[in-house]
Amino acid sequence: MLCLVAVVSSVWGCHRVEPTYVKVEGQMLGTFLTVSARTSRSSAEVYDLMMRIDREAKASMSIFEEGSLLSRVNNNETDLLDEHIIYCLNLSRRVSEQSGGVYDVTVGPLVEAYGFAAKDRQTSINVDSLLEFVGIDKLQVVDGRLQKADSRMKIDFNSIAKGYVVDMAARALEQWGIEDYLVDIGGEVRCRGVNAKGGAWRIGIETPFDGNNSMGEFVQQVISLTDSSMATSGNYRRYYLDDQGQKVSHTIDPRTGRSAVTSLLSATVIAPTCAEADAYGTMFMAMDLEQALLTARELEDEGVQVYFIAAGQNDEYDIYYSRSLADALATVDGYRAIE
Repeated sequence: MLCLVAVVSSVWGCHRVEPTYVKVEGQMLGTFLTVSARTSRSSAEVYDLMMRIDREAKASMSIFEEGSLLSRVNNNETDLLDEHIIYCLNLSRRVSEQSGGVYDVTVGPLVEAYGFAAKDRQTSINVDSLLEFVGIDKLQVVDGRLQKADSRMKIDFNSIAKGYVVDMAARALEQWGIEDYLVDIGGEVRCRGVNAKGGAWRIGIETPFDGNNSMGEFVQQVISLTDSSMATSGNYRRYYLDDQGQKVSHTIDPRTGRSAVTSLLSATVIAPTCAEADAYGTMFMAMDLEQALLTARELEDEGVQVYFIAAGQNDEYDIYYSRSLADALATVDGYRAIE
């Protein structure tokens, strides 16, 4: 009997799989997915895990799928919420308060009217009328159910959901015992530990010019990160020109109901969670540069760092960065630290 146990133990020991770095690529949430992780699991197992999270997230928070829980809540077919929607609502409320109302996930009716939510753009938009049912303060969650001040109110989590799903994916990897990983969904990233070379994860920030749809071909800066999350918001991809030739961007200022006007071209945010980075990035893009710099100074004390690219003179870029981020940047020559 002892000999049999020894033989079995020996066989199991020979077949123990040592952790190695695997890379998974695919589609998630309608955009690209990249996962790099040090694990004894196969790439197929990691991919299957990501697809389960993708299905769960879409069933909960997608505004593009009529059968999702959020779509049914928006259409007043149910008021019962799940943990994902409640979490995102609570975080959205906090960011809205920090921003003085600049960030608001109830801009759904305005986003639809401007044609940014898989809806046809309205030829005539009554902004004042739509603003009557915009404002996260008009929503309350009581015992897991949503109470609306106006039944026409709709929630749009596009400014936070992708980051939240990155966090979901990261937590799932950690539950498998994975300590070294990078999850990238559409350019929104969460990383932990080290890369395959034993160093910090290196992540590019794109050059924000109109028509840049390359996803990584034109990199303006490289940041070295670990145990952090990062998201970049910008108005150089999702916009159109109206009948007067004015740019209408997908970032809507909920205070005015109109496209935000700012010299900021892109806002990269590093935060403890990707949901926070995602929401703060959108918040900054709805602010003018002065307000964005002031708010960035305040949030740095809470562990939030930024890298802003703004329009300068003669088609040049003005770069601003959190002072605590300097060591993580490939270069700061000619850039301005936010004091």
